[in-house]
Amino acid sequence: MAAAAAEEEESSPRSSSSPPTQMTSISRHSFGESGQPHAFTLEIIENMQEDYGMFIWPCSIALAEYVWQQRSQFSGATVIELGAGTSLPGLVAAKVGAEVILTDDSSRLEVLDNIRKMCDLNKVSCKVMGLTWGEWDTPLFSLAPKIVLGADVLYDTNDFDDLFATITFMLQNSAGSVFITTYHNRSGHHLIEYLMPELMQALEYHRATCLSAGPQDDSTCH
Repeated sequence: MAAAAAEEEESSPRSSSSPPTQMTSISRHSFGESGQPHAFTLEIIENMQEDYGMFIWPCSIALAEYVWQQRSQFSGATVIELGAGTSLPGLVAAKVGAEVILTDDSSRLEVLDNIRKMCDLNKVSCKVMGLTWGEWDTPLFSLAPKIVLGADVLYDTNDFDDLFATITFMLQNSAGSVFITTYHNRSGHHLIEYLMPELMQALEYHRATCLSAGPQDDSTCH
């Protein structure tokens, strides 16, 4: 990692007028015992000078390990990762045979570009899509995932309503779908048992809205 950073620094020398050199590194994450037929290693491009979407958080590693351990449930399934960032869980899902859509905020073009680079680097075919929570862009209505992944997406209370609205829509739009998340308890009020009533309320609100909208909108209300 140090060698890669040094090489980049040499190719982009600093001057008094140039921006700081980006501290880019590649971390490697292995799944399965070495020598096993299904084992693999993923390479993740991280940038320590960018925001939280450009390096791996512990929750992402935990969720990726869960996907690996439950790989038989993911093989052949349509999977969406919300707030994917470095996309480790989604990339693992793709490696074990899922059809994966990796999403992050539509305005974070550098993060979306980094996701595309990691798909190429790890030789996986994933759809990369800008998706801002709470915004009802046309591509959202075509999504019908079997599994929705979100690693540490409960970190900012300001995003809860928009996040829950997006999760609710996806779960209602695909019968039998599930939301799987790992989270970091940064505050007692962020405990999952406190958040679940809010999510259930969002689900009920979405259902009520669909019922009142009438039959013409029934295609997006299940």
